[in-house]
Amino acid sequence: MAKFITIGERLSTTAPSVNKAFTERDPEPILKRAEEQLKSGAVYLDVNIGPAESDGEDLMKWAVQLLQSHFDNVPLALDTTNTKAIEAGISVYNREKGKPIVNSANASDRIENIDLAAANDAIVIALCQAEGIAADNDERMMHCQNMLERGMSLGMEPTDLWFDPLFLVVKGMQDKQMEVLEAIKMFSDMGLNSTGGLSNNSNGMPKNIRPIMDSALVAMCMMQGLTSAIVNPNDRRLMETIKSCDVFKNNTLYADSYLDL
Repeated sequence: MAKFITIGERLSTTAPSVNKAFTERDPEPILKRAEEQLKSGAVYLDVNIGPAESDGEDLMKWAVQLLQSHFDNVPLALDTTNTKAIEAGISVYNREKGKPIVNSANASDRIENIDLAAANDAIVIALCQAEGIAADNDERMMHCQNMLERGMSLGMEPTDLWFDPLFLVVKGMQDKQMEVLEAIKMFSDMGLNSTGGLSNNSNGMPKNIRPIMDSALVAMCMMQGLTSAIVNPNDRRLMETIKSCDVFKNNTLYADSYLDL
């Protein structure tokens, strides 16, 4: 079994300091956030440059080269709606530590990101939705099947599509949480990889509650077969839970120092 893959979420233009650093090509704040996440156990780093409509290609190239040159070719998820920027990032990407991840495709207007991933031997996060959130698991699995068939028709390995059931905000969608867990089990039963923005579930909750909810959810999801998640690696409680679940799932050999590995 492979260890759970964490994708660090803290290099995103949604954070004003990161947005400013990307805009000004200021490496220090970006390198600082990257180092914090990697020291806390992130495997991949998500590089979210936003829409970046005017300079996306140059910006993504700059970000990829900056991060990989400073952190021993750390594997990256390239996150933007600008497909030209993703292609530009892949063109300078070093695969020594792992394939690039295209974040993300869906079953509607972004389905061509599967084609982009296939053409560049990349992994793609495949959101199981079309125009909006899927109504139920029948719809989720329909989108999953359509995207899986498209990727395989283009020569992709099924394991290079990471299916995202979409984690839903508990406040307001509490009755839908078990469906998400069931979808993850369905992906796992098909031998498919899965991922998603885990912390979305705790949006709007008090800061002291979010790590508790996120940790509980990741444990439940891992036992259903979730193979990856986009997370805040600086959340110590969450990372300790993931490492502990990897022991129980026999993905990691137990040692008294397992939390330090």
